[in-house]
Amino acid sequence: MAGSSSIEWTDSTWNPVTGCTKISQGCKHCYAERMAKRLYAMGSERYRNKFRVTLHPDLIDAPRSWKQPRTVFVNSMSDLFHEKVPLPFIREVFETMAETPQHTYQILTKRSERLRKVAGALPWAPNIWMGVSIEDEQVIHRLSDLKHVPSSVRFLSLEPLIGPLDNLDLEGIDWVIVGGESGPKARPMNPEWVESIQTQCGTAGTEFFFKQWGGVRKHETGRVLHDRTWDEKPFIGLRSFESPLVQIALP
Repeated sequence: MAGSSSIEWTDSTWNPVTGCTKISQGCKHCYAERMAKRLYAMGSERYRNKFRVTLHPDLIDAPRSWKQPRTVFVNSMSDLFHEKVPLPFIREVFETMAETPQHTYQILTKRSERLRKVAGALPWAPNIWMGVSIEDEQVIHRLSDLKHVPSSVRFLSLEPLIGPLDNLDLEGIDWVIVGGESGPKARPMNPEWVESIQTQCGTAGTEFFFKQWGGVRKHETGRVLHDRTWDEKPFIGLRSFESPLVQIALP
């Protein structure tokens, strides 16, 4: 449950949890659900429960064996802050991340309320980046929740972008990823929505990464905006491999 990734903004994935449930319109055509069904049909033991939330305790320590530093998308096939993932398990995942500072970890959640609630019980370290997924104005509250999290890098994944987001409060947000929906029944993304977000990022000094236009065949539509690709990322710098943990008290 760890390996190289074709996702443009990361190097690899690590899935100590698989499976999820839908909570908003961004989940409607979930790529992870489609992939889980294929893996189940192929007989993968990890997906014996199809897309039901499943913990994989044997994978928690996997990053400790990786020799080369890498950027890791955590739980590309689930949501670490799903209500069915116990807090002690989440804490174990965080402890592994904090104790392997040679790697950079990127976590995304749609369950920002739970993230905000339990953040104080977790060991945060400089190599842990925390993000929320926002697909339209209906779930903009996730941005406010993220701002209460003591992550060294806070980022937004605006994918699949299915509505305008013209008034983003980007103070304290280091990175914004934008992408259109891809695959069967992909919903269209208005170019004006993307241009608005890119302008807002430029004004706020927030790094902007344009992942894709999307569509049924995303490789045909590409990822060029204003005659160029946008691959901006937060600067990691020469982070010490013995950086201290950051932990705050629960409210």
